[in-house]
Amino acid sequence: MAIAPASTPPFSAVNSRSLSYSSHLSFSFIRFSSWIQKPNILNSSIISSVPNKPNFRIFSAMSVEAPEKDSPTYFLDHKESGILHFVKYHGLGNDFILVDNRNRIEPKITPEQAVKLCDRNFGVGADGVIFVLPGTNGTDYTMRIFNSDGSEPEMCGNGVRCFARFIAELENLHGKQSFTVHTDAGLMFPKFKEDGKVRVDMGEPILNASEVPTKLPPNKNQSVVKAKLDVDGVSWNVTCVSMGNPHCVTFGTEAIEDLRVDELDLAQIGPKFERNDMFPARTNTEFVQVFSPSHLKMRVWERGAGATLACGTGACAVVVAAVLEGRAGRICRVDLPGGPLDIEWREEDNHIYMTGPAEVVFYGSAPL
Repeated sequence: MAIAPASTPPFSAVNSRSLSYSSHLSFSFIRFSSWIQKPNILNSSIISSVPNKPNFRIFSAMSVEAPEKDSPTYFLDHKESGILHFVKYHGLGNDFILVDNRNRIEPKITPEQAVKLCDRNFGVGADGVIFVLPGTNGTDYTMRIFNSDGSEPEMCGNGVRCFARFIAELENLHGKQSFTVHTDAGLMFPKFKEDGKVRVDMGEPILNASEVPTKLPPNKNQSVVKAKLDVDGVSWNVTCVSMGNPHCVTFGTEAIEDLRVDELDLAQIGPKFERNDMFPARTNTEFVQVFSPSHLKMRVWERGAGATLACGTGACAVVVAAVLEGRAGRICRVDLPGGPLDIEWREEDNHIYMTGPAEVVFYGSAPL
């Protein structure tokens, strides 16, 4: 491949290529390391780079037409029949395909199509597909999610931050800092912070065992707190919390009370928690290490998605469990494999507040 002369103006697209399924579905996308810059027509046989600079471009054997507007939202304005336009976002590595679904009340794709899109070898690759639908019962928007296995969870904490960033891009909010989102877990209230992070009022945790739900017998005011759970012959200490979706939080086993989470074989143990008979709706599972009363570290096995780099509702559940077990205070930094989240379980209103980043990865389209 030829090297473009140094005078070639830099462009922010990184890695433009096509992907194909064995089922003959194909995907094309343009990855962005920053917001779209000036228009240009680029030949696929050219690679240009600027040493030590974040903006560079790599193109495979295909022709690419660069954007014609300064704003990236132009891409989502296209309305070709049979084509799904999307934007991929991530929150601490927990990644999602975001779809503008404001013109209809049902998702544009099926769970089976979502599974194909989420495939990391034959598809776009993601932990789930999130749809921005019209508001319900007076809310501004409705959020629905299909997991990478095609199941539909009630909510996703990292997903709702990505959802908020996507709304800001779609709507050009003109200074509006917050809005309401209807989910199957209840109302969510994302708010943009000056540092670019998104803070979400996640509502109140649900602790009643039957509502989590779990079949473990309550041992503290109808809640399950530091109870024994048998998993493959090992007795684990668990606390069960729902953030609109079920969570099983553990800080250790009967034999080892203080976990070293990096030593866990998550792929081996995670599915056994998720599908344990004590969780009729399956469960998300968080394995937690305590560094101090305000600093926790967790790894997560997500129901329907497996091991992920981050789980926002899981981080919220972890702080609730840590408080209930007397291990931590109500304001904590929670380290996840993809980075930290700031969690506060406020005593005055019993609500949990989650603060963290949400970032765009690339813009793409796929034939349906």
